[in-house]
Amino acid sequence: MSTRKLFGTDGVRGVANRDLTPELALSLGRALAGRLASGSQVLIARDTRRSGPMLEAALAAGLSSGGVDAGLLGVLPTPALAERVAAGTAVAGAVISASHNPFPDNGIKLFGPDGFKLDDADEAAIEAGLEAAGERPEGPALGAVAPMPDERAAYIESLLERYPADLSGVDLVIDCAHGATVTTAPEVFARLGAHARIIGDDPDGVNINEGCGSTDLTLLSDTVRDGGHALGLAFDGDGDRVLAVDAAGTPVDGDQILALCALSLRGRGELADDTVVTTTMTNLGFRRAMDAENITVRWTDVGDRYVMADMREGGYVLGGEQSGHLINLHSGPSGDGLAAALQLLRALSDRGEDLATAAGVMTRMPQKLVNLTVADKTALPGAAGVWAAVAECERVLGDDGRVVVRPSGTESLVRVMVEAPTEDDCAQWCDLIADAVRTDLGS
Repeated sequence: MSTRKLFGTDGVRGVANRDLTPELALSLGRALAGRLASGSQVLIARDTRRSGPMLEAALAAGLSSGGVDAGLLGVLPTPALAERVAAGTAVAGAVISASHNPFPDNGIKLFGPDGFKLDDADEAAIEAGLEAAGERPEGPALGAVAPMPDERAAYIESLLERYPADLSGVDLVIDCAHGATVTTAPEVFARLGAHARIIGDDPDGVNINEGCGSTDLTLLSDTVRDGGHALGLAFDGDGDRVLAVDAAGTPVDGDQILALCALSLRGRGELADDTVVTTTMTNLGFRRAMDAENITVRWTDVGDRYVMADMREGGYVLGGEQSGHLINLHSGPSGDGLAAALQLLRALSDRGEDLATAAGVMTRMPQKLVNLTVADKTALPGAAGVWAAVAECERVLGDDGRVVVRPSGTESLVRVMVEAPTEDDCAQWCDLIADAVRTDLGS
């Protein structure tokens, strides 16, 4: 079976101009073009990072060099790109973004004609074709490169058709993380009538995700609490995830949002097989809350691509991650932070409750997560000391806790997560396993 070295759990990602160079972007464009019919079209969107236009130009050049047209959507959220590919005549799409990662990083995510991310086999085939020379078309056989700014408006209209709510009584704060949702979220909430204060809406090319957005809720929490707003919503850099805070500034994570949306969809008769798909990082309290409501919970590996794969295979419509990725296949082919925010507001309206009250639908088990920078995350499977510590933790906790140790799919990190009956238990076991990670894998 083909293996992937460049592609991780969410495309090709790394420090822009060091790991992800213009030369690599150009080669990826040519490799993708080599698998497509001459004259077909690929749409490209990006977030607000300074390196975005550089990589966009290189990727578009590679496609054009391979005889494929490149439609440039400019700054636009990942879910908007996915939806516009699925709704139009393009045969593929690409998003240039490192999502929630720090500003120096960037990435390239590829989508098929149905708007879904390419599967592992397709990514491996593209990677295998990076060194292939291929034919170089000339004259009119070259691919055209052209801007397509109207796709932003088309996405907004499509979203408003799916969620035609009246938000005139809603007073909230929206944090765009200085990222791609600056092009969509303010207009959507304004047209729905919400009284929305917008923050994180002044991207300068380097401030994406910096002290704002779903990766850092401090600014949003302070703004909501100090301003007396009802709630706040925070997107990440490319707009495919959302987190929230209640009126007191208390964070509401993706598990809680997913629980509220599951109950809302079930109440509307729209939750297929009364089932929701989550990952191993989902809090155990979520499963207990869903069990109490006779909703089945399925677990996958971490990563929205694995949630999506299980949903498509089983015919389920709702899935998500604690990080705020929420996928509703009735809404679109990708996790969509803006759509999820509107689903959450609809769920609150259905319940007639404020966010703090509604979030009590699930009681979170104490949980601690640490991200450890390591010298070699690929050595984790053979790290005997780590797995001995994990086994001892699982023996002691039994059914009253859970341990997840996994490498990051996008960074040189190992993530250690422990759930236990008390915060002290979480801290004790998490520290013990983290020490073993540092010993076995280097720091």
